[in-house]
Amino acid sequence: MDTDVDSNVDSNVDSRLSRRKLMQAAGVAALAVPAAPTGRAATMPEPHFEGKDTPKICLEAGAGGFGRGGSPVGGDEEAARRIKQLGVDHVIGSAGQIPWDEARLKDQIDRLKANGLALGNCMIAGFNNAIYAKPGRDEDIAKVIQSVKAAGKAGLPVVEYNWYAHRAMEGYFEETGRAGAGWTGFDFERQVDNNGTKTAFKDLPPLPAEGAHTLDEMWANITYFLKAVIPEAEKAGVRMALHPNDPPAPISRGSQQIMGSVEGWKKLIEIVKSPSNGITFDCGVTREMGHDPVEVCRYFASRDRINHVHFRNVKVQKPYERYSEVFIDEGENNMFAVMKELVKQKYTRLIYPEHPRGLDYDRAQPNFRSQYPGGGGYAAYAFNVGYARAMMQAALSA
Repeated sequence: MDTDVDSNVDSNVDSRLSRRKLMQAAGVAALAVPAAPTGRAATMPEPHFEGKDTPKICLEAGAGGFGRGGSPVGGDEEAARRIKQLGVDHVIGSAGQIPWDEARLKDQIDRLKANGLALGNCMIAGFNNAIYAKPGRDEDIAKVIQSVKAAGKAGLPVVEYNWYAHRAMEGYFEETGRAGAGWTGFDFERQVDNNGTKTAFKDLPPLPAEGAHTLDEMWANITYFLKAVIPEAEKAGVRMALHPNDPPAPISRGSQQIMGSVEGWKKLIEIVKSPSNGITFDCGVTREMGHDPVEVCRYFASRDRINHVHFRNVKVQKPYERYSEVFIDEGENNMFAVMKELVKQKYTRLIYPEHPRGLDYDRAQPNFRSQYPGGGGYAAYAFNVGYARAMMQAALSA
C-alpha cells in the first residue's frame, strides 16, 4: 500500500512539473515570436492627414499669436512654420476692405502658398447698407459682387459673411474652467453697463447706427441680396457661407435674428437654390440652440449646403440664452459623431477648430490678445487641432 501511494504522489508531481514546463515554454515562445499582423488593427490606415477627398483642418491667418508678437501670417515665415508644425496646411483670413482687388488677393494667396499654406476662405464685410436696406445698398451689393468675382479669378473657393441685425457680444463674459483655464460664457440675463446704469442684456436698447429690425425686414433684405449675389458667385465658382448668429440670442438690442434658429438656416438655403448659397455649419451654435449637431449636419451636408465648418464644444444651461464655451473634449457635443457625419457626407472643405480656451501658458506670452473673454492662443489652438485631427483620422478609419 505504501509503495503504491508513493508511486501515485510521484506521478502527480511529475505531471504538474510537466504542465508547468509546457506553460513556461509557451510563454517564452509567445514573447520570442512577433504576433502576425491583423490588418487594420495593426497599422494606422491612410490617410494620416488631409487629402483632396477629406475634410481639411484650418487655422486663422493672423490669429492665435502664430507670429512673433501676434503678427499676421501673410509673408511671415515664422508664423507659417508654427501653423505647419501643427500639421495644418490651410488657413482662413480676410481680404480687407471691399471691393476686393484680384491682383491684391492673388498676391495674398501667393505669399501664403510660398510659405506652404493654402488660403481657402476669406470673411467679407462692409456692406451694412445692404444688411439694413439703407440708401446705398445697391452700391454695397455691387462691391460684394465685384469682390466675389475677384475671389473666383484669384482662386479663392469660399467667401464667408455675417448678417447680424446686432451681434449679442455684450452677453459674453469669462468663466473659470478646469484648473483655472478660461471658458467663454453667455447669459441673456447678464447685467451690463448701459450709460452708467446696470441693465440686463436682453433689455439693451437699439444702437443708433443699427436700429431695431423684425424678422420680416431682415428676410426681405437678405433675399434681395442673395438674388443679386448668388448667381454671380455661382458663375465665378465661389461658394458663399453665411455664419449663424453667435450668440443665438432671441432678441439682440431690439432686433430679431434670421440666422438665430435652425429653421432660419433651412429657410436661407431655399431662397436661392445653389451650392453657392450655403452656410457655415457651427456645431457649437447648433448645441447652443438645443439641437443635435449630427442631425443638423446631415440635413445640410446631404444637400451640399455646408461650405465651411466651425468645430467646437459647449455646455448649455438654457438653449439660446445661457451656455458656456468649454474645451473641445468636455462639452455636450459628441465631436466624433459630428466628424463621422461630415466624413460620411463626403464633406471636403475646411474645418476650423475655433475658440481656443484660455490657458495660463498663452496668457503669459508677450503681447497676448484674446479674441473673446476666456479665450486662448497658440497652445490652446494646438490642443484643438490635435483633438480635431484625432477625430478625423478615426472617422476616416471607421
